[in-house]
Amino acid sequence: MKDNNCIFCKLANGDIPTNSIYEDDDFKVILDASPATKGHALILPKNHFANIFEIDDEVAAKVLPLAKKIANKMMKELGCDGINILQNNGEAAGQTVHHYHVHVIPRTAGDGAIKEWDHLTVSDAETAEIVKKLSF
Repeated sequence: MKDNNCIFCKLANGDIPTNSIYEDDDFKVILDASPATKGHALILPKNHFANIFEIDDEVAAKVLPLAKKIANKMMKELGCDGINILQNNGEAAGQTVHHYHVHVIPRTAGDGAIKEWDHLTVSDAETAEIVKKLSF
């Protein structure tokens, strides 16, 4: 289902022109208009899902194989040293457009495009409590 008020729905479904590099029945992959690096792409589902909590399992199962396909093409054609595959959920996590999407970002050594996060020290007791809360 498409959301007529969603910019990514409009991009994914051809209502707004894009620099598309791939398309199938479920997704359109476009170059990011504000890229972190040259070749930075977005995988956009054609149906609207606000985030990972809403995306259909069937559609979600297709995302990682598609990201792998795009990443392999980037490695071959752009000669990058690595790839970041990022997906943000919620404003606190950096999501600015509330349409599920995946960033595929080609990286070169020392490009400084994405800052590595600071690493925390977590006590054994805190770790045990987290394990208890998150275990299924």
